[in-house]
Amino acid sequence: MIKNIFEANVVQELINRISSLRSDSQPSWGKMSVAEMLAHCNVTYEMVYEDKHPKPNAFKRFLLKMFVKNMVVGEKPYKQNSPTASEFIIKDSKNFEEEKQRLVHYIKRTQELGEAHFEGKESHSFGVLDTKEWNNMFYKHLDHHLTQFGV
Repeated sequence: MIKNIFEANVVQELINRISSLRSDSQPSWGKMSVAEMLAHCNVTYEMVYEDKHPKPNAFKRFLLKMFVKNMVVGEKPYKQNSPTASEFIIKDSKNFEEEKQRLVHYIKRTQELGEAHFEGKESHSFGVLDTKEWNNMFYKHLDHHLTQFGV
């Protein structure tokens, strides 16, 4: 069962895990630095709250819905070294503290807006999602990468 990112105690647990990261934290797998991982996790929230990532065209959205959506919004955990969508690949260096603060802000904002805000809300890539799908997408991705960095 995936924890509910809309619950204050779950948000606090995530913030505590993020706070325990250090700028020199090393991953158990993968190639990202800790700052890149935080920036990578921020992309999910940027797609919800910012207008900085172009929406995929109709054909790409169809492919994402057919072949990627269930992996992202379902309950099954991600495998280590899973492929990453190009939009989520961090190509430039990132400031660890800045990315950490941005991620905490996004997580808190999501929890404050609450489940009702996300019920039936359209996602950037997958069309309309219900609250459970939004929760799974948000929590599962964060948990995967925090686990990657041992927190």
